[in-house]
Amino acid sequence: MRLIYTAYCAVLFAVLFILFFPFIFLCIQWDGGRQYAHGAVRTMGRLFFILAGMPIRIDRRFRPDPKKAYVYCANHFSYLDIAVTGAVVPGFYAFIGKKSVKNIPLFGYMFARLHIMVDREAARSRAYSLAKCIRVLKEGRSIIIFPEGGINTKEVPKMTYPFKDGAFVMAIQQQIPVVPLTLVNNYKILPDAYPLRVRWAPVEVVFHEPIPTVGLTQADMETLKEQTFRVIEAELTKTRTSESRSRNFA
Repeated sequence: MRLIYTAYCAVLFAVLFILFFPFIFLCIQWDGGRQYAHGAVRTMGRLFFILAGMPIRIDRRFRPDPKKAYVYCANHFSYLDIAVTGAVVPGFYAFIGKKSVKNIPLFGYMFARLHIMVDREAARSRAYSLAKCIRVLKEGRSIIIFPEGGINTKEVPKMTYPFKDGAFVMAIQQQIPVVPLTLVNNYKILPDAYPLRVRWAPVEVVFHEPIPTVGLTQADMETLKEQTFRVIEAELTKTRTSESRSRNFA
């Protein structure tokens, strides 16, 4: 059944992408159209989860103002993470994505036009991407970033630490709050393993209370990184513990 469901999800994504891409392509040809393209991509993502029969359950301990800018930091264990965060984060935002995403036909072009690409191995690329992120925040858009720097952990669902600096440098510099997001179970639905197989389950996301940065300086960056890590990791630990208890009592 998992193979059939995986095939269905793949076909569904392809059909939705083909239907939406012409409109998105037209919109991303000029700066003023990017917000419309952004809305179309969000709609496409939400439709995917609806038609896949995969409800998204959101624990909103904080309700972001869609008109304000935030730096959203989430754990990253699954290729599903981008689709989920893109569907649930309100407002106009930009992802920070690996340069390699640009190599995916059509999708890579769309992603590069809407979001910010970075080659983490190149200092010049990192500096350019950071400057672009700061410009985006000044425009009132949010940033979504996976501060682990990719799917790097060998012990899912334990995160890689320390986090990369970028998210926290920009948040402090612009005095914009960091909003931790816990993507609770994406790694179970679409594990980072070959061959890729999708398992049906409701998607679970937690919006945590924002961590303020007003008054912080770059000297406080390590503390801010640790605070963000602890909030997300505590939620993941709680989930692991409850699952362990469920198995013990089963």
